[in-house]
This record gives sequence, structure tokens and C-alpha cells, in this order.
Amino acid sequence: MYGASESMDARLSRTLLVAALLAASLGASYPTPNFLIETRDTGRAALYGQTAERLRRELAIAWVGEEMPRWADRCRITVEVGERLGAGGATTFLFDRGEVFGWRMTIQGPHERILDSVLPHEITHMVLASYFRCPLPRWADEGAATSAEHPSERMRHRKMLVEFLQDNRGIPFNNMFAMKEYPRDIMPLYAQGFSLAEYLIQNGGRRKFLTFLNDGLQNDQWTAAISRHYGHTSLGTLQNSWLNWVARGFPQIDAPRALAADQQAPPRAALASQSRPRPNLIYRDGGGTQPAADFVSLSPQPASALNSPINSAVMDQGSGGWRASGETPEPLAPERAGILESAPQRAHLSHPMPPERPRQIILQWERP
Repeated sequence: MYGASESMDARLSRTLLVAALLAASLGASYPTPNFLIETRDTGRAALYGQTAERLRRELAIAWVGEEMPRWADRCRITVEVGERLGAGGATTFLFDRGEVFGWRMTIQGPHERILDSVLPHEITHMVLASYFRCPLPRWADEGAATSAEHPSERMRHRKMLVEFLQDNRGIPFNNMFAMKEYPRDIMPLYAQGFSLAEYLIQNGGRRKFLTFLNDGLQNDQWTAAISRHYGHTSLGTLQNSWLNWVARGFPQIDAPRALAADQQAPPRAALASQSRPRPNLIYRDGGGTQPAADFVSLSPQPASALNSPINSAVMDQGSGGWRASGETPEPLAPERAGILESAPQRAHLSHPMPPERPRQIILQWERP
């Protein structure tokens, strides 16, 4: 009888061990009010979920001044942790009839970099999408998101920017403001977009930056918007002012003094009221990425040479602000966690979607 009991205990121990190993291999699923974390790193699932909720709250307050309401459906976040993995992620969501939904995020990298850079970057995209409910210009979206990363990552972007400008890989502002998709040479857009966003935010804060974007999105008249909100008469004069700031080593800007040095902005023109956004039409084109633009050098250029007409396509814009998000979300069906598809180092890929599914992919990027 003792021997039988011992055998039963041994079998039970083996069963529990197999179950534990199986659970570890499948990973952990940790729900929060707005996210569902899925990761093989079972000991950190709760931390990633709690960090995502904290960042969602703090970044919304920092940008908009108030917390976002709860989403109707959780965003599934698949996390792959590894010290040798390049830090990066991919976030997708849908725009339709003035709403944004269908959140999905896949991120990877070292544990600390996920917490201090990848999650803040991705969730900034989500905050801005929830606020505007339509696609933003690529430079502004990436620039704002990169501004949320760890100071070491922001410094690395500044160093890369100087290298890109010296190697004639900069993007003229009239081209950059017109971009609806990523160029083949993607990293200059990241570095330059972050630097210009940083420059404008230092000249007036995040709320003013959002107001400027909202104004420009009304009819794609970015020259008029930059004049109204920052006092530059053209994208060319903005580019020269920004280049001078870069050449001086990105000094901290005394905003009142810097704004006083600019021309007085003309009175804001009355804008025709716009309807709520149509579905995300500009991301429906399956024609691939935009060719690489001409370069910007560190030397300021004549404003007249930099202010050629930009894309005048109209993008409808909603009223801004949050909207009630519906009922408590139901649990999502299980989905296997997995690593991002391999991509070239520091690559950021945009995947056009079929016309019947207006979807925006914000970020598939990887950094060493």
C-alpha cells in the first residue's frame, strides 16, 4: 500500500511538472481594463500590463490634458522579451466613421527597453489616434512618439540626424509635410520628424503642437498652419530656423524669446467646418512606398527654393477630444504569442491593407 501511494505521488509530481512546463511554454495572459498582455515571460506579464495602463493615462494627460475613456475592446499586446532582440514593435488599428478601434500591438526587445521606450512610443501613437481619429502626417506621428522614448534613445536620434544631414539624406520640408507613406530611406524620417517635433514643442508645448496639427489636417494647408501657430511665413523659413537650431547643437529653447524673434502670426482665418473623418483612405493604396526624397543639408537654403506646393488632397477632420468608448470589453480569444517577423536592422515597414479594411499600421521598427 505504501509503495502504491509512493507511485501515485510520483505520477502526480510528474503530471504537475509537465503542466508547469506546458504553461511556461504557452506563456501568460494578463488582462487590464484596456489591454491584454500575452508573453512567454510569465513573471513580467502583470508588470507590462500595469505599465501600459499607466502610460496610457500619463501620456493622455501630458498631450491632451485629461485621461482617455476606457476602450470598448482591449488592445492585445504580444510581448517577446530577449536581451539580444532589437527593440521594436508594430501597432495596428482601424479608422471608420470617426472612430478608431481594432487595436493590436506586437513588441519585442530587452526588458528595460520595452518599458522605457517601446511601450511609450507605441502608446503615444494610440493616444494621438484616439484624439484625432484620423491618420497624422508620418513625420509628426513618429516625431511625437519618439519624444516619449528614453533620453538615451532621443540622444541617439539627434546624433543620427546630424549624420543624415551631413550625408545628404535629409528630407526637404515641402516633401516631408506631403508624405502620406514612409520613404524607402526610413530612418532619416524618424530622426528628422522627432527633431522637428521637439523643436516645435519647445516653441510652444504639446497642446499648441496638437492645435497646429489639427489646423493643418483641415485642408492640408501646412504653410498657412505653420504661419498661424509658429509665425514662420513658409515651410522654407521654418526649415532654415530648424537647421540653425540643429547646427547649434539642439539648445534648449526659451520659448517666449524664440517666439518674439519670429514674425507676428497673422490673425487665424476662419476655417470651414469639417465633417467627421472618412475611413482611412490614404492608407488604402497598395502602390508601395514613396521614393526617397531629395536631401536637406545642414546649410540653410533660400526659402523660395524650399516652399514648392505640397499635396493639397483634403483629409476630413473630426472635432478632436475623447469620445465615450462603449461597454466593458469581453475577454479576447487566445492568440499565440510570437516574435516579430525578421526585418532589416532599424527597418520600419508599412503594409498596405485591402480597400475593405481601412487599417493603419503604425510602427514596425527594430533597433539594436
